Amino acid sequence: MRLEHSLSQRMSIDMRLAPRMIQSMEILQMPVMQLQERINQELQENPVLELVREQDAETLDRDTLRELRRDDDIGVLKMDPVGGEADFNRLDSMTRDYGDLIDTESRPSRAGREDLADKHHDLMQNAPDREPCLLDHLLEQVPFIEAPPEIISLVRYLAEAVDENGYLSGDLPMLALAHDPPVELETLEDALDCLQRLDPPGVGGRDLKEALLLQVNRGTPRAELVRQLINHHLEDIQHNRLPAIQKRTGRDLADIREAIEALRHLNPRPGAGFSGTRAMALIPDVIIERQEDGEYSVRLKDDLVPNLRMNPEYRLMAKNRQADPSTRDFLKRKVTSAEWIIDAIEQRKNTLERVTRAIVARQRKFLDMGPEHIEPLKMQQIADDVGVHVTTISRAVDDKYAQTPRGILPLKRFFGGGTTTASGEDIAWENIKRKLTELVAAEDKRNPLSDEELVDRMGKEGVPIARRTITKYRKMLNIPSSRERREW
Repeated sequence: MRLEHSLSQRMSIDMRLAPRMIQSMEILQMPVMQLQERINQELQENPVLELVREQDAETLDRDTLRELRRDDDIGVLKMDPVGGEADFNRLDSMTRDYGDLIDTESRPSRAGREDLADKHHDLMQNAPDREPCLLDHLLEQVPFIEAPPEIISLVRYLAEAVDENGYLSGDLPMLALAHDPPVELETLEDALDCLQRLDPPGVGGRDLKEALLLQVNRGTPRAELVRQLINHHLEDIQHNRLPAIQKRTGRDLADIREAIEALRHLNPRPGAGFSGTRAMALIPDVIIERQEDGEYSVRLKDDLVPNLRMNPEYRLMAKNRQADPSTRDFLKRKVTSAEWIIDAIEQRKNTLERVTRAIVARQRKFLDMGPEHIEPLKMQQIADDVGVHVTTISRAVDDKYAQTPRGILPLKRFFGGGTTTASGEDIAWENIKRKLTELVAAEDKRNPLSDEELVDRMGKEGVPIARRTITKYRKMLNIPSSRERREW
């Protein structure tokens, strides 16, 4: 009987703690702009929660504040910075005990986070102007088309079926049937011909070949040969098989190279410049500054995160036993919710600052001398330095940016694996990629280096590395194989 009681009690405690832990983890993971939106939402939904203004802090009744602090179970109203240590430790304890549960059940998807960020950044004054929408750009040209009204109407219809890359989405016969009322395929083809004459060149193509062919005109060098290459030799060009093209076309290599150069000036995504999406402004969560003595200071960008407090009158009403029971229960729930959000924000501040300080201590050379001096660094190392679970580090740096003397960088930029050189020094994989890029850039283009030769060159520079690693990073850097890099 005692065993059953014990199990029931443990389950009850876990269920009570879970929402608060989930909120703490979510707040930690939020970048500053998403956190600001979350705070605004909480302020709208919770009457107990309010912004702290300087004049409010100065005029707040001292007796009331003393009463609130004495009765506060978690001390969220205390302004003592030393209290952050307890917040930090409590957050890490939550992560160690319940991190797996929160990972699988509560973390918002990346798409969800980006959607919230997009909505907020659309309102920011420092965001760049919106690019013209491709559909609007097409429709603006329609009145200048010389065609019967029926064709003009169908051009507008087809324009709405053009995707963000400028391609016609959907099969033309199906589009003819889907029109209300259905139209003859021949008539819709006439409308498509009109659409494909609009700007940008290549718009309305049904596949890559058609989009490229629409861009070839009388002014294109070697236009006839360019059309031949588009129709029959795109794969040969991709794999740099120029001798095969020469054999099949009967043209000399000079003409083929000139045609390929002309082909490279065509746009495979003619509508890409009219996406109409707004570039997201990068707002740093933390600022890393170099001081006059050469040391680095770390401070959070708190000006975008408003200070919060609980309304003292509502807080006292929630404790008043003579108040209406339903009102009192409502206020008690809102007081608890306010405590949790304030506490979670303080934990986020303490965690992010301590993690950033640990990163700075590990990456002094990177900050002092530049990217080529970045050290191999794993999140587990920072977790050990700070004394927390590695998942806490992962959440703390996720989608966060730092303003540094080297520019605005994602905090994840400071992390990366590496290997050991022949002299026993650690070298980051990023520096290995840089060396690989330099070797390829300096090679003889008529006799490019194979992956085996790149391994040998890296070894001579004191960096032992496996061939499969060279191949992996070459592909990551979009460097073609030696055969494809060869200039004929």
